[in-house]
Amino acid sequence: MTETMVSTDRLTRRYGTRVVVDAVSLTVHKGEVYGFLGPNGAGKTTTLRMILGLVRPTAGTATVAARRTGALIEGPGFFPYLSGRDNLRVLARHRALPDTAADAALDRVGLDGGAAFRTCSLGMKQRLGVAAALLGDAELLVLDEPTNGLDPGGMAAMRGLLRDLAAEGRTVLLSSHLLGEVQEICDRVGVITGGRLVAESTVAAIRGAGTLFVRAAPVDVAAAVAARFGAVTESDGGLRCDSPAPPLVQALVRAGVEVHEVRTVERSLSDVFFELTEDLA
Repeated sequence: MTETMVSTDRLTRRYGTRVVVDAVSLTVHKGEVYGFLGPNGAGKTTTLRMILGLVRPTAGTATVAARRTGALIEGPGFFPYLSGRDNLRVLARHRALPDTAADAALDRVGLDGGAAFRTCSLGMKQRLGVAAALLGDAELLVLDEPTNGLDPGGMAAMRGLLRDLAAEGRTVLLSSHLLGEVQEICDRVGVITGGRLVAESTVAAIRGAGTLFVRAAPVDVAAAVAARFGAVTESDGGLRCDSPAPPLVQALVRAGVEVHEVRTVERSLSDVFFELTEDLA
């Protein structure tokens, strides 16, 4: 049985008459990377804050099973005049951890930590924030836009780090607007818009099955044949078909249709995300 690390039950937050988070019920399993997706203002950060106990829910509950939790919410806050390493050592000592814990956390995120925080780039500040979340051997990491400000190399390194953490049995709950990154690293995702959770499943299940793209002539005959196997739409000079390739191609050839191209077209996570949120935002 899959162990649950985070669960919410009809979690709700109102500010006056404005509902920011509306009865959100989500589940994060142990050892997975869970992507929490939504447009700006959808309620992602408020939900994460309620999960961490930083904001009191108006209604509903949030349950966290982890004994040790690390978090990076919105942006890291450190002493501007101290180096990254010294900032982490301050945090480590506050938690009764040795200085070596700060050094190890910096190594995990690929930072030297020698520069004063105020001189660091946005990407370096983000990595330092993730390093702070890693202090104390956290079982659960809650990260709000952890790749914000990173260059392509930094994003690749962060992607590898998050997957490594999950492989070690840690759980990562992250919000992100970089859907391509989420598609590559997340096991499951939840999509929130207008404060409501509109979808939650594995990345593969949310993307759904691919469709078949067929470019053939004459098009009208090809469309008539393909319609016997499922829905058909014209797209990009060809046909999109809900049909397995072998029987459709055989039928097209038997009907005298010239088949020029057959390929599977898969929906990206971005495609599905915009379908789910465009009418409800």
